[in-house]
Formats: sequence, structure tokens, C-alpha cells
Amino acid sequence: MKDKYIAAKERWAAKRSGQGRPAERSGDRLPPGQHEVKNFPVLDMGIHPEISQEEWRLTIRGHVENAVTLDWNQFMALDQFQDTSDFHCVTTWSQFDMQWEGVSFFTLAELVQPRDSATHVFFKGYDGYSVNTTLDAVMDDDTLVAHTWNGQPLAVEHGGPARVIVPKLYAWKGAKWVKEVIFLDRDILGFWEVRGYSNTADPWAEDRFA
Repeated sequence: MKDKYIAAKERWAAKRSGQGRPAERSGDRLPPGQHEVKNFPVLDMGIHPEISQEEWRLTIRGHVENAVTLDWNQFMALDQFQDTSDFHCVTTWSQFDMQWEGVSFFTLAELVQPRDSATHVFFKGYDGYSVNTTLDAVMDDDTLVAHTWNGQPLAVEHGGPARVIVPKLYAWKGAKWVKEVIFLDRDILGFWEVRGYSNTADPWAEDRFA
């Protein structure tokens, strides 16, 4: 994992310097079973919590050396990162070249210093949603907690004020209205995973359901 992490961080650094190019995962940009759309459909549990920037907090804890709770100003004071990536929903739609701005997961990890025991990450949202990933999956050059989409503050229906973006996985792995990031030493299934969705969620393997 160490070599993979170093390679991902080198790609991230290249992006920040304006020299990076996204790695091609397939000769066909569209994963199998997907179709391209130009709009941004709204899919969630039907709860749209309206959390003001003044109320918003992000707690990062678990198997880390320095657990923190960030308010909005502290979050925005961290290094900001812009990235363009494709977005793939398990319901078969994809949108290309979505422009995000926020805080890279690398930056958050460096802030809290995950322990060697950390192998997984569990995200919680203000709407009661939860989702799990491996630490390996989110320690990549395009994973971030985003507050801006296409140059505009992230709308409530899309998870504003901040949501998780994990472009290489189906979009349900990116929690909207994120409030908590927990580093774990084991896997705990999230909201959809206990209801039959895939645990790995790889669009290129069309890995939708368990």
C-alpha cells in the first residue's frame, strides 16, 4: 500500500502544480452499463438537512494520532484543492468533467495522522447516512471533501455545504452533508451496504450489488 500511496500523492502534487493528467482507467471513458447525462440528478434518502456554515462541523477521529473537529473557517483555512473528475452513479448515469473544489483527503489525513492500525474509513452525514470504504480507496489523488461544484457553492440538494467525492467508486460511496470521518481498524458496512449494495463499488467492474 505504501508504494501505491506514494504514487497517488505524486499524481496529486502534479495536479496541484498544473502538470498532472488524470490516469485513463479504460479505453472507453464510460464504465460498463452506464450512460452519459448532462444534468446532475438528485438521489438520496429524501432528507435534505439545511446546515449553515456557522453550524457545520467536521469531526475526524478513530485510529488517528490527532483527532479534530473543524468548524467552517478552520476547514476553509486548510489547503484548497481543485480537481476535475467523472461522476458515476449506481443507477447507471455518469457525468463527465465535474469540477470540484474542497480539501483533499490527503490533507485531512496528514492533519490527523492515521495510525498503522487504520485500514478502513467510515463516513457519517447530517442526514443519518453512513458509508464505508477502505483507506486504500480514499487515499488517492482525486478524493476530497468538496464545497464547490462547477464554480458555485455546493447546493443543499447535492450535499452542501460539503460532501465527499470518491470518483473511482460509484457515487454512493461519497457521503453528502458529511459531518464525521472515522478511521477504523476493521470494516463496518454503511447504509446501502447492509441493504445489498456492493462493498467495493468499482464502476469499471460493474460491481453494483453484493
